[in-house]
Amino acid sequence: MAWPHIFQRGTLLSRFSHHHVVVFLLTFFSYSLLHASRKTFSNVKVSISKQWTPSAFNKSIELPVEIWSSNHLFPSAEEATLFLGTLDTIFLFSYAVGLFISGIVGDRLNLRWVLSFGMCSSALVVFVFGTLTEWLRFYNKGLYCCLWIVNGLLQSTGWPCVVAVMGNWFGKAGRGVVFGLWSACASVGNILGACLASSVLQYGYEYAFLVTAAVQFAGGIIIFFGLLVSPEEIGLPGIEAEENFEEDSHRPLINGADNEDESEPNYSIQEDDTASQVKAISFYQACCLPGVIPYSLAYACLKLVNYSFFFWLPFYLSNNFGWKEAEADKLSIWYDVGGIIGGTLQGFISDVLQKRAPVLALSLLLAVGSLVGYSRSPDDKSINALLMAVTGFFIGGPSNMISSAISADLGRQELIQGSSEALATVTGIVDGTGSIGAAVGQYLVSLIQDNLGWMWVFYFFILMTSCTILFISPLIVREIGSLLQRRQARILSE
Repeated sequence: MAWPHIFQRGTLLSRFSHHHVVVFLLTFFSYSLLHASRKTFSNVKVSISKQWTPSAFNKSIELPVEIWSSNHLFPSAEEATLFLGTLDTIFLFSYAVGLFISGIVGDRLNLRWVLSFGMCSSALVVFVFGTLTEWLRFYNKGLYCCLWIVNGLLQSTGWPCVVAVMGNWFGKAGRGVVFGLWSACASVGNILGACLASSVLQYGYEYAFLVTAAVQFAGGIIIFFGLLVSPEEIGLPGIEAEENFEEDSHRPLINGADNEDESEPNYSIQEDDTASQVKAISFYQACCLPGVIPYSLAYACLKLVNYSFFFWLPFYLSNNFGWKEAEADKLSIWYDVGGIIGGTLQGFISDVLQKRAPVLALSLLLAVGSLVGYSRSPDDKSINALLMAVTGFFIGGPSNMISSAISADLGRQELIQGSSEALATVTGIVDGTGSIGAAVGQYLVSLIQDNLGWMWVFYFFILMTSCTILFISPLIVREIGSLLQRRQARILSE
């Protein structure tokens, strides 16, 4: 198979200036900081639960009853834990709703303003939620719920904006491997959040929130003054101008049916050649773009599985194998490692093939087998870590691809060349639908586990992975057919 010209003789690297590197790093770490604040909340749940139920350790500390009564938000640790789980669900649903809104807003306002506002405002909410309320000794369930709803809405500005900025700077040639590597930002954020929280947790959980919020706020300020949204801002040609000179073999990887420029004008949002202004497309028009709805539904199923591993894996290791919580936390990192490698390698392969869906299909089919294997993992940490990394490779990898590279492809396909302001909207639709699936999944996983056991949870994951393949099956068939036609044409030409 002939490799695309972009991978030959260092062509890919030669296209990138120092501006590309700065944009890559700024967007990478901006989303890492947003994810770090989410991870911090997960890491301090035990401390928060103890603070909200002080009667559990009131015997060992002699303080007036009035002080303990002011802290007594819940009568038991079980109720406090249940409320913390409710906050997770509230956050995910508000985050999902916010993604749809943030995508539309991001395509109509300056992406740098929206991202910086979201980071700084979210940092302030996290500070009030975890630090200020503790300093003031003010505990109120209604306030916590409202703050976490607002935090979900503000955090939702992150992903659509950073994907849109990356899509403005990095063209479709090489996008798979670049976005595959870049999408590791969420995993890096998880690790960063864990490190920041653990470094100050001994002084009180409020300082974990304080440090995370301060770092995130500083990151928002840096984004406001340092991020370049597109090459045009500094007089460089946009990626569309560069891609007009590409060979025919470098068509967008997400496409409608062959030759559908003429056959489906109802999807087209092109403007007259004389029009110089770029106009954002509507939410309905974005939903009608080829591939958006299938990939959104597929991502809802896949993100359910991926986020279930994110939220439940340490608990599963402790509950099922009896390993210490600290050991389970460290071991669960191997799932993220597998996802990082999987996203990068599978993105590279999809760039070589110039098709995404067949790579996803093969990975997801193997993911079914890896889930079966991991569900039967023996009580051995080394084997478990290996199987966990393989599972992360085949589940986390496709999840990273859909949320980043494929979303960028969908937002810059040929049908909207006259109105390129669709990246954030499309990304919001795909990731928003995925987050709804993830939110519902957290409740279903706990329900299945309580009533049927962990083996049925894995059966549920296998079902959702199969549904992911089902939703994109038309795209898989079409792109495999296109690959076969290309192969036949090459054979005939020789």
